[in-house]
Amino acid sequence: MTQPAAPLHLRPARKSRLNGTRHVADLRLAAKRRLPRSIFDYVDGGSFDETTLRDNEADLAALRLRQRVLVDVSSRDTSTTIVGHKAAMPIALAPAGLAGLISPHGEVYSARAAQEHGVPFCLSTFSTCSLADVAAELDDPFMFQLYIFKDRGVNETLLERAREAKCSTLVITMDANVMSPRHRDTKNGLIVPLRLTPRFVFDVARSPSWLIGWLTSQRRTFGNIQEFVGKKADLGSCSAWLKDNYKGAYDRDDLEWLRKNWHGKLMVKGLLDTEDARIAVDLGADAIAVSNHGGRQLDSAQSPARALPAIRDAVGDDVELILDGGVRTGLDVLKALGLGARSCFIGRAFLYGLAADGEAGVIKTLQILANELDVGMAHTGVSDVSSIPDGLVL
Repeated sequence: MTQPAAPLHLRPARKSRLNGTRHVADLRLAAKRRLPRSIFDYVDGGSFDETTLRDNEADLAALRLRQRVLVDVSSRDTSTTIVGHKAAMPIALAPAGLAGLISPHGEVYSARAAQEHGVPFCLSTFSTCSLADVAAELDDPFMFQLYIFKDRGVNETLLERAREAKCSTLVITMDANVMSPRHRDTKNGLIVPLRLTPRFVFDVARSPSWLIGWLTSQRRTFGNIQEFVGKKADLGSCSAWLKDNYKGAYDRDDLEWLRKNWHGKLMVKGLLDTEDARIAVDLGADAIAVSNHGGRQLDSAQSPARALPAIRDAVGDDVELILDGGVRTGLDVLKALGLGARSCFIGRAFLYGLAADGEAGVIKTLQILANELDVGMAHTGVSDVSSIPDGLVL
């Protein structure tokens, strides 16, 4: 088993340098200033022409909220549960690969920020910090997102690591059967298997604060994968191993196998089609993340905002739906609830905060969204996120 890095919990999060920041868009600009261009584009970009990436935000922005004023909203409750996890608001931090490229200990910092703010955190298989690293820092259970490998022994080991870390929810990503072209990454020399191209080296050398953080980080590899690669596994050797061992396209047998071997909650992530959603529920999914991988896979796919209402109709009210993609404001969260979601995953929004100011930046992201959600509820007559009135979204 991979040993956790030296614990960070004796070091409390410092106060944020972003006290004047009032919008996630400001965090994005701060992230762009701090990160090397190649790393920023890895976070910010999408596949092909980035049509779906733009649509994810635009389709949420195009929705209108029904304003209500003759309703008593003097007391407002944003608390809920997300796949059994208590949540101070209907937001969870989405799985994000290689968050340690963005900030040293990126996944640990993000998980700690989520715990402080009372929202769930989901760790990616392709994280720099391992399951054990994150578990050593948290009191609360967290979610683990699994990619499936050709060797079921590897999958069994990862499930065991998740159980040891006391993860209560497994998230299986279904929309990454092949890697779609991401033209920004290719142009910047950030390619798989990862290797130091001259363009990439020149780029990161122009961001000395980021480079020092990366070079002094205890985790410069795939924390959950390195035990399968070897003791000296780095990002290059791990990414080469992934290219050869990642299963790619999944089928019903994979989902049935997971349901049989994982006895906690199971969320299926990456569905946009009603028939896929019905199949997932029939095979035992407790929740569905309506998602197009943040616009990083199939370009010209539907946005989650457009796909979610039909999926809600198809699976009924008992299946928990999480909208994943394009959420940048608390009003976006409110709109997602009005469309039939129970909650939202945020990805880029918290990664911008992480890039801008580490753990304190993620906390700032959550504070911004919480305030925007509360204000939106006050203007729309919503006193409880668990009781959304009909006709909230126009």
